[in-house]
Amino acid sequence: MSTNTIKHLAIIMDGNGRWAKERGLKRPKGHEVGAETIRDITTYCAAHKTIETATFYAFSTENWKRPKLEVEFLMKLLDRYLKKELKTYQEHNIRFQAIGYIGDFANALQQRIRDTEYLTRNNTNLTQILALNYGSRAEITSAVNTLIKKGYTSVTQEDISKALQTPYTDIDMLIRTSGEERISNFLLWQLSYAELYFTKTLWPDFTSEELDSILTNFAQRHRRFGGL
Repeated sequence: MSTNTIKHLAIIMDGNGRWAKERGLKRPKGHEVGAETIRDITTYCAAHKTIETATFYAFSTENWKRPKLEVEFLMKLLDRYLKKELKTYQEHNIRFQAIGYIGDFANALQQRIRDTEYLTRNNTNLTQILALNYGSRAEITSAVNTLIKKGYTSVTQEDISKALQTPYTDIDMLIRTSGEERISNFLLWQLSYAELYFTKTLWPDFTSEELDSILTNFAQRHRRFGGL
C-alpha cells in the first residue's frame, strides 16, 4: 500500500449556483454558503498533519463574463470574507496569500487583499491561497515575459517555476466539486503530476468528512511520476 504524503492541495470550488437553484434560491446565496465552506475546509487543512498549502480557485479571468450584478456581488462577498476571516487566520495560524491579477479589482478591495496578506505574513501553520482573477495560461505567459525582460535568452523549467506567481511545491492533489471533470485553466504548470479527484458534491455541501475520505483515497494511490 502506498503512503503518499499530501503537502499541497488544490480545489476548484464548483456548484454554488446550482446549489442555490436546486433550492429555489438566487445564485448569491449559493456563493455565501460556499464562502462558509471555504472556512471549514481551510481550518480542516490547518489541523491536518501534513498539508502545508491549500489553494482555492475563487475567481477566474473568465468569470468576468458572468452577469454584472453577480460579479459585483462576488467582489463585495470577497471583501466581507477577508474582513471576517482575519480572526480565523490568526486563531489558526494561517497565512493568507492571493494569486492572480488583482489590479483589475477596485482599489479598496486590492487594499483589503494586501492588508490581509501583510497581517498574516508570519503565520506558519498553513498557507491558504485564493486564486483571484486568475488564469494559468496568463500566469505562464507573464512568467516567460518576465524572464525575457530580465535578459534570459534560454530558460529552464526551474526558471519558469520561480517566475510564476505560485513558487510553491507542486500540487499533490486537485479536487473539483459538482461533477464537472476538467481543470479550467487552473495551475496548469503546477498540476503536471497531481492526482485528480472529481466529486459530484456541490461545493456548498462539501464537508471536511468527505475531504478526509478523499485524502484516504489519495494515500492509497500509486504515484509514478512518469516511472513504473
